[in-house]
Amino acid sequence: MRDASSLKLTAAAACLMATSLTSADEHAVKRSSLPPAVEAAVRAQQTAGAKVRGLSVETEGGSTYYEAELRVSGHSKDVLIDSAGTVVEVEEEVAVDSLPAAVQHTLIAQVRDGRLVSIEALTRKGVLVGYEAHVRHGASKSEVRIDPEGRLLGPEAPG
Repeated sequence: MRDASSLKLTAAAACLMATSLTSADEHAVKRSSLPPAVEAAVRAQQTAGAKVRGLSVETEGGSTYYEAELRVSGHSKDVLIDSAGTVVEVEEEVAVDSLPAAVQHTLIAQVRDGRLVSIEALTRKGVLVGYEAHVRHGASKSEVRIDPEGRLLGPEAPG
């Protein structure tokens, strides 16, 4: 039987993931137009070995966020930064064998005869909230969302 705090954590993770990186008002931006605090956050990522592949800005719920699409050690990493330069969300590609056993088990059950294209760890404000796996079954694509304990989450809410 699950305890109440475990259920609250699952619900919180689902809500956080449902609001991740979805915006109809997103567009590319030049690095020279970034606010100084955002530029500093991007520069910090580069100091850690990341290469910037693209930058965009989006407005969500009345707040402005900047997304840096990065490449780090051969894998993708997307960093969402608020106007003050605070990293609020990170989606980083991870290897299947680095996942907790419960997450791997759920992932294998969901992929079945499909092909796993990629899997990303989703961190919000420094806390791991789940994983997003991109799966291909023939010509169709789908996304599998799993919390850190290996429980399947519902689909992402449209943005």
